[in-house]
Amino acid sequence: MSNADTDRRAGIRLLTTDSPGDGPIALGQLITSSAVSGANILRDMREAITNTLGGEMTRYERLLDQTIERALDKLADKARAAGYDGVVAIRLTHPSITDGAIEVVVAGTGYRST
Repeated sequence: MSNADTDRRAGIRLLTTDSPGDGPIALGQLITSSAVSGANILRDMREAITNTLGGEMTRYERLLDQTIERALDKLADKARAAGYDGVVAIRLTHPSITDGAIEVVVAGTGYRST
């Protein structure tokens, strides 16, 4: 996670657990976010060659990491806009690489500390 990601998510806790563990909370609504990134034709061609010959598909891995970070940033923005202190029980869908794109969907329950 870069410093820009940390700054963007400042004040919003994103947790996979059901509770932040530091006191009572009031649960809110489900919050969802998605991010889709296009894979350019050159990246697709290089990764197709790697897939044929075997090996790590590092270009897709980097693109997937960036797409996940973007989806989490958007989730934090939505939680902040709704007045929540954070999001618990965050789940990531199985990121999928489709024809020329990577899609990630994240969801969780907004909460306020009480």
